[in-house]
Amino acid sequence: MTMHTRSLGTTGPQVSALGLGCMGMTALYGDADPSESIATVHAALEAGVTLLDTGDFYGMGSNELLIGEALRTAPPARREQALTSVKFGALRDPAGNWTGYDGRPAAVKNFAAYSLQRLGVDHIDVYRLARLDPAVPIEETVGAVAELVEQGYVRHIGLSEVGADTIRRAAATAPITDLQIEYSLISRGIERAVLPTTRELGIAITAYGVLSRGLISGHFSAGRRLPATDFRAHAPRFQGENLRHNLGLVEELRKIAEHKGVSVAQIAIAWVLAQGRDIVPLVGARTRERLAESLGALDVTLDAADLAAIERAVPATAAAGDRYPAAQMAHLEP
Repeated sequence: MTMHTRSLGTTGPQVSALGLGCMGMTALYGDADPSESIATVHAALEAGVTLLDTGDFYGMGSNELLIGEALRTAPPARREQALTSVKFGALRDPAGNWTGYDGRPAAVKNFAAYSLQRLGVDHIDVYRLARLDPAVPIEETVGAVAELVEQGYVRHIGLSEVGADTIRRAAATAPITDLQIEYSLISRGIERAVLPTTRELGIAITAYGVLSRGLISGHFSAGRRLPATDFRAHAPRFQGENLRHNLGLVEELRKIAEHKGVSVAQIAIAWVLAQGRDIVPLVGARTRERLAESLGALDVTLDAADLAAIERAVPATAAAGDRYPAAQMAHLEP
């Protein structure tokens, strides 16, 4: 396995070809083992992964504390190579419910102050509003992050889950490094307008959900029972006939993977890697075993025939069900 690098846009840093999405280590996917999570972060850094993605609202701050502990206990050389990507703005109540988004400039700086403390760092490498706050113009939110850049608390400005018009308005306000957004074989909506816009403006994509929350990993089964605390228990793509249909797509993908002698997850990640050097997939591995499998995608080469076979097996609009429940879809721009 060779860890290549990619650039986060025309204004951003060089990062590893794969990043590590850390959300599942403390939130939304059932119980996780903190010791194994920290060991997984260490293994990722040792393998050459540089980009660690988190959010201040993942586990109400516990995810940042975990990443901070992983960085504190990593060898100095590995700690120094790590780049932190942090989302802010999602509001929670004590019961864990989602209550909206806050992009006000004063709130931006407040969120950043707490993230810096929990992570144990003196700056955040990429800072981004998790979802657009409909009550606050994006220019005001991005302007506040730009002030944090000027003050040295943030290195680069990112965006998350916004549409083409918002991307243009943000980029007209300050240099934007990347857009974090869901992109996978079965979540290809960005290809219509968002991806052409980011490419025109020199903005990279950090793609989360490359395995669609495990749905196209090759490890999810129709009979699996999910606890109510697991996001997937409420996600449309994991329900009833939708799930059966989507797992049928996975079996078609499995045939291609077996022909190449690799896993389904590796084929799915390799497909995202093959879509352009401006795209950095985030893998949501919670264990060293799953991390090793994901890293194996770096050694998978997909030629034109492979990509055509994958397209026939999983066409762009083949998935059944939305990627989020209706209430959350309402916060996403087209």
